[in-house]
Amino acid sequence: MAHDRVMTITTQPTNANPAPSSTTVNVSAAPAQHRPIWTASRVIALVFTVLEVLLLVRFAFKIFGANADQPFTSAIYGLTEPLVAPFRGIFAQPAGTPVIEIAALLSIVFFILVAALVVALVRAYTGRRAESSA
Repeated sequence: MAHDRVMTITTQPTNANPAPSSTTVNVSAAPAQHRPIWTASRVIALVFTVLEVLLLVRFAFKIFGANADQPFTSAIYGLTEPLVAPFRGIFAQPAGTPVIEIAALLSIVFFILVAALVVALVRAYTGRRAESSA
């Protein structure tokens, strides 16, 4: 425990306890050395969370039959189309207006898995670097 700090806390005397007392507390500095791991992981998780939320909004718009001519809906469809396009055609859609967009669901699942993999890789890589520099 070479990274631990020792703090001494002194309490002031009170009427019930007239003598001052000291308590020694060990405070670990370990979380500070893992800061790059958590910062990178949080940034990656944030990016993927934004993508997943956009895809979920697209999915909800499709289910509820949102007006594609409305600018906000059109912007969501435009932003998410490149993320959904690779999954289009994997499963057959029924003829007519799709009620459930399967490609969007596949895209959401795919990005959840990719986010978990990327975060795990970043933690593994930055963890090794942190261990070698310590």
